[in-house]
This record gives sequence, structure tokens and C-alpha cells, in this order.
Amino acid sequence: MGGHPPTVLSEDAACPEEGEPEKADGFTIKHLDDFEEMEGSGGATWRLARKTLGANAFGFNVVDLAPGGEIPAHDESDSKQEEVYAILDGTGTFVADDEELPAPAGTFVRFEPGTKRTVRNKSDKDVRVLLIGVPSDSGFEPIPWA
Repeated sequence: MGGHPPTVLSEDAACPEEGEPEKADGFTIKHLDDFEEMEGSGGATWRLARKTLGANAFGFNVVDLAPGGEIPAHDESDSKQEEVYAILDGTGTFVADDEELPAPAGTFVRFEPGTKRTVRNKSDKDVRVLLIGVPSDSGFEPIPWA
């Protein structure tokens, strides 16, 4: 898979099962190149970050979009998920309720559950996007200063 060294666990840490995330002392660490991958529609390669790291409190994945690619347009009305997308590399286009929003690397967008959304790659280079989602009724209470 990736060319990165494995996580070094302490001698008393249990070795992970084949295909399981490497865990030690309350954390899991993996390099992006070691995430499980899934080919999606629209020229999208999904890097299954949440699954690979074993997180359960919220959803997050990394998607690589080939030139001309996009993730399927959708809303999260049924799941009530609020989502944040962030362009990590390349220049993408966020689409919110059919409004196109230019998004160079470093651009973030937050979508309410009922907003129809997608991200497109209209460029001639790959685009890497971080997608984060959590149900808006999860009980999270933000710290007032952050």
C-alpha cells in the first residue's frame, strides 16, 4: 500500500489484527497513503479515513477527484448531518444549492443538512478534499471562545 513506516508501538501494546488500525495509549495513527481506498463514481477515489482510524463519534473521509470528477450531489436532510468540506490540494468548486463557489486549496465550506451539495474538479489537475460530517442533533456544545 503506502511507503511509510508502520507505527511503533510500545512493547506492552497489543499488535493490531490484520487490517485493523494501529492503536497505542489512546490514539490511532496512520498516514493518508495507508488509508483503505474505494473507487467511487464521478472520478472520485475515497480514502476511508474514519474507518481506517476506527473513529465512531463523527464521519470524515478524504476524496481525491480526478480532472472533471465530482462527488454525487446530495443533501443530508434524512441523516441531519452538518458537513464541512475543505480543499486540501488543488482547486475545486463547491456547489451549494446549484450555486458554484470557487475553492482553491485552503478553502472550507459548511453545509446545513438541507443544503444540496457537491464538490467538482473543473481543473486539469487532481483535487484532494476533506469531508467531515456529524449529525446536527448529536449533542455537541461548542466552547464559546472557539
